[in-house]
Amino acid sequence: MKTILKTNITVREICDGFVYNELEGKGLFGLSGKLTIQPEYQRNYIYASDGGKKEIAVIGSILKGYPIGLIYFNKVSENNLEVLDGQQRITSLGRFITDKFAIKDANNMEQYFNGMAKDKQAKILETKLLIYECEGTESEIKEWFKTINIAGVPLNNQELLNAVYSGPFVTLGKEEFSNSQNANIQKWSAYISGSANRQDFLERALDWVSKGNIGDYMSHHRFDKNITELKKYFNSVIDWVSAIFIDVESEMRGLEWGRLYEQYHKKAYDPVKVSAEVQKLYADPYVKNRRGIFEYILGGSVDTKLLDVRVFDEATKKAVYTTQTAAAGKKEKSNCPHCAIGHDANKSKIWSFGEMDADHVAAWSKGGATTAKNCQMLCKTHNRAKGNR
Repeated sequence: MKTILKTNITVREICDGFVYNELEGKGLFGLSGKLTIQPEYQRNYIYASDGGKKEIAVIGSILKGYPIGLIYFNKVSENNLEVLDGQQRITSLGRFITDKFAIKDANNMEQYFNGMAKDKQAKILETKLLIYECEGTESEIKEWFKTINIAGVPLNNQELLNAVYSGPFVTLGKEEFSNSQNANIQKWSAYISGSANRQDFLERALDWVSKGNIGDYMSHHRFDKNITELKKYFNSVIDWVSAIFIDVESEMRGLEWGRLYEQYHKKAYDPVKVSAEVQKLYADPYVKNRRGIFEYILGGSVDTKLLDVRVFDEATKKAVYTTQTAAAGKKEKSNCPHCAIGHDANKSKIWSFGEMDADHVAAWSKGGATTAKNCQMLCKTHNRAKGNR
């Protein structure tokens, strides 16, 4: 890859023709239209997502005369460039100059660019940036892009995949799933963790439709002119979840809904009964893992391990063990009730406390409480064999 250092390009020139559109990935241009600030393989603008601290810091650095770091352009043709590294910083400059945010002055008063003193405006506009103009093959450019680490915010996995497999499919995918202005984001956020800006919704949609093989799927569909399959599958999962679980709970966010859809979407559920069971489990003081409630119900309310049901405390177990062992000794039987009725060598074996587990006499899932009256000690072999019966 060939690089040439440019030291005479000013902020004014970079931001000439800058138009910021809230629909990410649209209208980000500079250098009188010759510079594409956000090519399709770039991440979305994220410097405003932390309350604007990073974009404000960029402007503060310029005003103090501090360098804001090297910027890299990719030379696409004689008259066209695109930002390879520096999109966040350049967008911050353009957004400030076009009055999209304010900074605070020495008196802690907010100052927009158009309201600043002329000398400060000139200081920003005439600042020269250090820019490397790069020229190389697509593979070279993207390999370099993958190594970039901007201001302590490294590219996440989906941002890297977007760069590697850039094309019409990624562009359409970002317009749908990485657009924070999409009205569906609020609904999706009930089931998916993360943010649109960091590609979390796009990643989840791709993960679901590809059954976890995101890279392969993106490679195969890279030049598709539509994302019909992606949208259809994603909406099928979301609609399925929202139809079965009519009450939206915070613990639903970030669950493996794609896997659960594949496993259970052919089964029939009564949403009203499901809602009642969810509320019952939420009110049960013995359920420690509420996030497991939804898969537990989908699976027929059988696998109690998903709920991490609160077990008997040590004092209860020791008390039951002592009582049970004393009674077994008098009868010359094993202190494991299941061993005592067997026919093998363990019929009269007295197990140590460490060799036994506490068990619900009446299973918790069938209404049995986690109390001393419903506790029995079984040898580990029989306890594990008993399961939920």
